[in-house]
Amino acid sequence: MSGQHVFITGGAGFIGVNAADHFLRRGDRVTVYDNLSRRGGRANLDWLHAGHGGERLSVIEADIRDDARLTAGVAAAAPDVVLHLAGQVAVTQSVVDPREDFESNALGTFNLLEAVRHGAPGAAVLYASTNKVYGGMEHVGIVRAGDRYAYADYPHGIPESFPLDFHSPYGCSKGAGDQYMRDYARIYGLRTLVLRQSCIYGRRQFGVEDQGWVAHFVIATVMGRPIAIYGDGMQVRDVLYIDDLLAAYQAGIDRMDDLRGEVLNLGGGPDNTLSVWGEFGPLLEALAGRPIAVQHGPWRPGDQRVFVADIRRAEQLLGWRPQISPAEGVRRLYEWVAANQELF
Repeated sequence: MSGQHVFITGGAGFIGVNAADHFLRRGDRVTVYDNLSRRGGRANLDWLHAGHGGERLSVIEADIRDDARLTAGVAAAAPDVVLHLAGQVAVTQSVVDPREDFESNALGTFNLLEAVRHGAPGAAVLYASTNKVYGGMEHVGIVRAGDRYAYADYPHGIPESFPLDFHSPYGCSKGAGDQYMRDYARIYGLRTLVLRQSCIYGRRQFGVEDQGWVAHFVIATVMGRPIAIYGDGMQVRDVLYIDDLLAAYQAGIDRMDDLRGEVLNLGGGPDNTLSVWGEFGPLLEALAGRPIAVQHGPWRPGDQRVFVADIRRAEQLLGWRPQISPAEGVRRLYEWVAANQELF
């Protein structure tokens, strides 16, 4: 149903601005709530305003740690849908400054839930959680299969029933938000849906080495910057293009009456994976039309050899499945970066 009011925390970020564009194209009203601290945020908002004007788009420049501003913003908007995307996004930064990470992710999510409970209790609330809630998975069997690693015993990937094991301050803070979302559905009846996302990539992503690695490699290739590969480059990740993510978000909103309190893995699944350099490298070299030199470094603490999400429950409950292959998605991202080099 179009004509809804969608409130997006982190709405100037990569996923947020694409989500805002999606809803504005549908005819919805959108409120972006963002502190504009991340690189590319203002450029993303400029792009959004250029495409849609300001009639159905509002922007609140504020931090989710500011509970008074957030509470007032949600109450004034009285949204039908809330996408909670804001937060601290890098594992490495969480180790450097765990307090800031906690306040942004755990406390920020609590602030958002309280704002919704008091100001928009009927809203559909989607939370962008992370596969990091499953931890390092050190005891999961890994085998080598050609130029990539694979799970020995999880052919469909890691399911939602896999034990939670919060590694790193980032894993703890996102995991706290994950569980608070579930509990506010149980205790207060909020219409929440937790989505444990894998590697999401696509246009308007300003990826850096420790967050948004697909975009980081593409940007470095286009701009002629160095690329560092840690470990042997055969690590495998499932990847999901932004348009497929937005289709899942829309399906979750449309089916929220049946999904309240659910937790779903959301990623490319076993059919949409890349090894970090063994497969991604040749794909980039074909797009660039030249060899790409890389620097090699040792394995980093906590690096997983494999993460692939089992997305069968999402496919079943959302009536959804990824449509865009890694080769096609990377091509689209490469072409967008090449056409917008002034942003980098």
